Amino acid sequence: MKRPAALRDASLRAAKLRSAKLRPARLRPGALQFWRGWSIGLRMAFITMLPVTLLFTSFVWYSWYAHRAQVNEELAERGRILARALAETSEYNVISGNLSDLRLTINGLVQSDSSVYRIEVVDMNGLTPISVSSDHPIEADEGLTFDAQIRKQVVWINLFSDNGTPHVSASSDTRPPTLTTEVVGLVRVTMSPTNMLAKQLHRFRVELAMAALALAASGALAYILARSLTVPLREAISVLRRIRGGNYRVQLPVTTGGEVGELQASIGEMSVALDQSKQDLENKVAERTRDLLASRNEALRADADKRKLIQKVNSIIEDERKSIAVEIHDELNASLIAVRLESQTIQQLAAKATPGEEIDQIRAKAQAITKLALDLYANGRRLVRRLRPEVLDMLGLHGAVEEMVSHYRSSGVHFEFESQGDFSKIGNELAISAYRIVQEALSNIMKHSQAGFARVSLALSDEDGALHIEVQDDGEGFDPAVASEGIGIIGMRERVFALGGSIHVQSRPGEGTLVAITLPLSDVATA
Repeated sequence: MKRPAALRDASLRAAKLRSAKLRPARLRPGALQFWRGWSIGLRMAFITMLPVTLLFTSFVWYSWYAHRAQVNEELAERGRILARALAETSEYNVISGNLSDLRLTINGLVQSDSSVYRIEVVDMNGLTPISVSSDHPIEADEGLTFDAQIRKQVVWINLFSDNGTPHVSASSDTRPPTLTTEVVGLVRVTMSPTNMLAKQLHRFRVELAMAALALAASGALAYILARSLTVPLREAISVLRRIRGGNYRVQLPVTTGGEVGELQASIGEMSVALDQSKQDLENKVAERTRDLLASRNEALRADADKRKLIQKVNSIIEDERKSIAVEIHDELNASLIAVRLESQTIQQLAAKATPGEEIDQIRAKAQAITKLALDLYANGRRLVRRLRPEVLDMLGLHGAVEEMVSHYRSSGVHFEFESQGDFSKIGNELAISAYRIVQEALSNIMKHSQAGFARVSLALSDEDGALHIEVQDDGEGFDPAVASEGIGIIGMRERVFALGGSIHVQSRPGEGTLVAITLPLSDVATA
C-alpha cells in the first residue's frame, strides 16, 4: 500500500532534520576569507602574534585595573583609619569648645599627607566649625569621603564597696564600670587619589614599557620564525617555477627539517625524476622523429615515383592512342576509302551493263557499301580525334579547347570560353594533359550536372609560372563531404598530381560546381 504524499513529505523532512542534527558544524566558507590572499609568512606572524597580542592586551588591562583597585583600597583603609582616629581624639575639644588645637592637628595632617584633600568636623547642629582643605585640587567625582562619629563617653565609678565603705583606689572586681556613649559630632575625611594615581601611573608605564618590549621581542621572534619557514618555501616555489619553465635539472639543498625539509627533498627527487623522464621522452621523440622522417622521405619518394609512374603511364597511353589513331587514319581509313572507290566503280560498271533485276540489286548493294564506307570513315575520323586530337597539333591548346567547347555547344548547353596568356610556350605533354582534364570536366557536365550554362577559362600566369584552368557550371551540384568522388574526378586528380599541380572542387547542392586546377610549367619542363 502506498503512503499518502503528505506523510511521505513529513517523513522526508524529519529525515533531513535528523541528518542535519547529526552532521558536525562546519565553518562557513567566508569565515576565513580575509586571509586567503596572505602569504605564509604573514599567516605565521599572525598566528604567532595573535595570542601574544591578546595576552599583552589582557595584561595591560589587568595591570591598570589592579593599580586603580590598589589605590582605592589603600585610600579607603587610610581614610577610615584617619577618620576613626580623629573622632576618638577630638572628643574633648568638641565638648569643651577648644577647637584651636584640633584645627592645628588637622591642618598638620592635611599638610603632611597629600592623599588627604579635606577634613571637616561637624557638630550636632550640622555646623562645620572646622574645615581644612589641601592645596591640591581634585575632580568632582574623584574624592572618597569617610565619616566617623565623635562619641561622648561617660564612665560610672562606684566609690563604695559592698559593705558600704567608700574607697578610691579601684573599682570593684565583681562589678565592672558601666560605659555610656553619646554622639556629639562627626569627622568627615575626603581622600584624593590624584597623588597615589600618579605614582601608580608611573609604575604602570614602567610595566607597560616592559610589556611592549616583550611584545616587540615576540614580534621579532615571530618574524624570524616565519622567515625560517618562508625562505625555504620561497626557494622551493622558485625551483618549482623553473621546473614549470622546462628546466628540470635544478639543485635544491635541504636546509631545514620537518615537513619543509621533506618537501625540499621531494622536490629535488622530483626534479631528478622529471629530468630523467624528459631525457627518455626526448630520446623517444627523437627516435620517433627519425622514424617519421624516414617514413616521410620514403612516402615522398613513393609519391614522386607514383607521379613519375602516372606521368609515364599517361605518356604511354597517349603514345598508344597516337599509334592507334595513326593506324586507324593510315590503314583503316585508307581501306575504307578504297572500299568506297571500289563500290563506286561497281556502280559505274552496273550503270553500263544491260538493265535487269540483278543489275539493279548490284547497283543498290554498291550504293549501300558506299554509304557504309562513308559512315565508317566518319566514325574513324571521330575516333581519331578522340584518340589524338589533330587540332591540338595544328592549333595548340587554346584552339583545341575552343574547338572542343564549340563541339559541346551543339548539345543544348550554353558554353562560354575565356583565355588569357600566350599558350605557345606550353609543352606538348602539358598541353595534352590539360586538354584531357578539360575534356573529362566537360564530359562530367554533360553526363551528371544537367546544367544550362557552363564556362571554361584558361589563364597562363607569368607571375607564378602556372596554367590555371577553371570549369564552372550551374547544374545540380553535390556535397563534397557526403558524395564520393567519381572516376572522372579521380582521373583528373591523378593527372594533376602527376604534373605536380593542385585541384580544388567546390560544389553545393543546387548551386553548381567549380573545378579549379593549377598546373606548374616548371615541373613539366623538368620531368
